[in-house]
Amino acid sequence: METSIDPSKIKKIAINTGGGDAPGLNAVIRAATLAALRQGWEVYGIRHGYRGLVDTKYLIQLTKDKVRGITHLGGTILGTANKGDPFSFPIENKDGGTDLIDISDKVMENFKRLKFDALITIGGDGSHRIAHRFIQKGMPIIGVPKTIDNDMIGTELTFGFDTAVTTATDAIDKLHSTAESHERVMVVELMGRYAGWLTLHSGLAGSAHAILIPEIPFDMEKVCEKIYSREAAGRHYSIIVCAEGAYPKGGHLITQDQEIIGRREPLLGGVAKYVEREVARITGKETRSIVLGHLQRGGSPSPFDRLLGLRFGAAAVKTLLEGKINVMVALQPPFVKTIPIEEVIKGMKAVPLDCDTIQTARDLGVSLGD
Repeated sequence: METSIDPSKIKKIAINTGGGDAPGLNAVIRAATLAALRQGWEVYGIRHGYRGLVDTKYLIQLTKDKVRGITHLGGTILGTANKGDPFSFPIENKDGGTDLIDISDKVMENFKRLKFDALITIGGDGSHRIAHRFIQKGMPIIGVPKTIDNDMIGTELTFGFDTAVTTATDAIDKLHSTAESHERVMVVELMGRYAGWLTLHSGLAGSAHAILIPEIPFDMEKVCEKIYSREAAGRHYSIIVCAEGAYPKGGHLITQDQEIIGRREPLLGGVAKYVEREVARITGKETRSIVLGHLQRGGSPSPFDRLLGLRFGAAAVKTLLEGKINVMVALQPPFVKTIPIEEVIKGMKAVPLDCDTIQTARDLGVSLGD
């Protein structure tokens, strides 16, 4: 497996975005495109994940005009896909069902036929796992870390995270007034999959009274103790923020179609409704739940995410100019460095239980459900 490339031979590169969208994607596309064009390279965008390398009508040439004025836009001008893994690609069969087939050889064939010298792939852990499999087939790749979950190994932050925290914090702020007016308990469910970064940061910033994250299985009695203590102090409302991957002590992840994981990638969701039900049962308090959902992915990226996206995009091209391939650019403050993609996909970056943010929550008297 090659780990280097002769930068003097690079003439043409491709860029794609995969997995869930995140604010800041367009900033990365713009920076990578402009930096590559300055080197005299041709730049093409692969629309909808790898679909543009399956059906080349989804390929578009990226020029200065195509990326003008997109830094502040949410979403991605290339579109994205989280169900288009070329190694397990859905194809409709003659019976009207769906078969999963491996079309990765066709992707490689088109990549070589079109004379691409490298691919800049922008995505989360799933996208980088796919990228690693293409690396093993000989595709030169630079990865860019993207996810609102901030759960990728090797990088302090992923772009999209700051914007999602801002969106979630704003929602929590708004719930304080209505919860206090009606003397209710409000339960907010946030994204984050199996990591609690988004919930911990927005819950703390939004002055939540209980924060439930996957790293700390929660005890409902402990959560309700916090509600009781606030009642005793004359505070007749409470805000509970929970990650979609949070689960009760001794229990299981809660999914939208089953309460016990029975498949590889369950569709998480329902923990807020579970907590709402249990709080009402134990305390007798009027309780409501809200699932913030895809609002956390939408909207214009924050200035921080715009800048981080621009830094990552430029760094991806710089990495190619240095002759390095099959690495992911990563924020290791104050620098953007690189880490081998094979290291990135070894696991997930969970919230360390001894980190200062967890300790800050405890020092402020926030219940973590333990």
